[in-house]
Amino acid sequence: MPQHTPDPEDVFAWIDVAESEREQAGLVRTLRPRPAVSPLLDLASNDYLGLSRHPETIRGAREAAERWGAGATGSRLVTGTTELHEELERELAAFCGFEAALVLSSGYAANLAAVTALGGRGTLVVSDAGNHASIVDGCRLSRAETAVIPHSDPDTARKTLATHEGRALLVSDSVFSVDGDAAPLAGYAAACRDEGAALIVDDAHGLGVLGEGGRGALHAAGLAGAPHVVATLTLSKSLGSQGGAVLGPAKVIRHLVNTARTFIFDTGLAPAAAGAALASLRLLQREPERAGRAREVADRLYGRLTASGLTAARPDAAVVSVRAPSASAALRWAADCREAGLSVGCFRPPSVPDGISRLRLTARADLTGEEIDRAVGTILRTAPAGATDR
Repeated sequence: MPQHTPDPEDVFAWIDVAESEREQAGLVRTLRPRPAVSPLLDLASNDYLGLSRHPETIRGAREAAERWGAGATGSRLVTGTTELHEELERELAAFCGFEAALVLSSGYAANLAAVTALGGRGTLVVSDAGNHASIVDGCRLSRAETAVIPHSDPDTARKTLATHEGRALLVSDSVFSVDGDAAPLAGYAAACRDEGAALIVDDAHGLGVLGEGGRGALHAAGLAGAPHVVATLTLSKSLGSQGGAVLGPAKVIRHLVNTARTFIFDTGLAPAAAGAALASLRLLQREPERAGRAREVADRLYGRLTASGLTAARPDAAVVSVRAPSASAALRWAADCREAGLSVGCFRPPSVPDGISRLRLTARADLTGEEIDRAVGTILRTAPAGATDR
């Protein structure tokens, strides 16, 4: 019987169906270019310390580009490594309390590098259910046996690790990006230590906000530099630049240089981004109070919003998550805030593991009291029916 040859014009007809389903569910995502200078009050970005436009950060990027060129020109193992990259790695490792660091092109690439290079066939990877998509993808690509445990559950982590003989990893965010809650790092670390497993922690939302002077969640927990602990992080949040890094024992970093595909086969981080991150890191060391200020702003936002009847997760770092009645209500709420001059994040499925849509607010260290008042007033004024308990 002859096979049907589909009409080339119908090859992607299934996309129309999928698009229609997304529209009906209120889950359509669109790109919205931001202007160079926005009139909106920004509570949507991850610029926790307000450094992305700081003169020193911008100067670091400009001077690096003028000296090293606009692009990395190749992978880190070919032509993409400069003295600037190595300088950033040394200072980042020292600041966070680790033996060595490796800079990659993004935090996403850093998570894939760490999980895939330290995992592999025969390895058990235990993953917190609230982990970021980059960790989830790292688990899938690692070809390891993956066990997803309930969110923030050290007891289940320990029991799961105890069932496996051989190499094992436990991987978790330090601060979860949806609700801004902190992982039980002490419990996770103890489970790994007792069961002979490694602990990989994505500190993307902890660096610059938690720990002494913003040294991160692992530093705050007394785990920085521990022989069984590896950290990943981004340069695009508190440091106001772009890129990612893996920190840990020097032998782990050497292993990644030789085995991590997202390091070996990816173009290196552009010099301008490395220069900007290094400038921000040095600025943070001179102005460590920025970390505490970000947490203070988060607490104020949370307190004001919940006192007015909204349901929000208590922030452990700089993320304030406010629940919406539905995905469509969250989308409308964010749009109404925008029309009123306030930019907020809008998290809907599949970005939220529990299926509950939210507004996600960034508590930036450079927000003034007047800006906090304005933000709270706008969110309350535009809140949809069913968002408050009053």
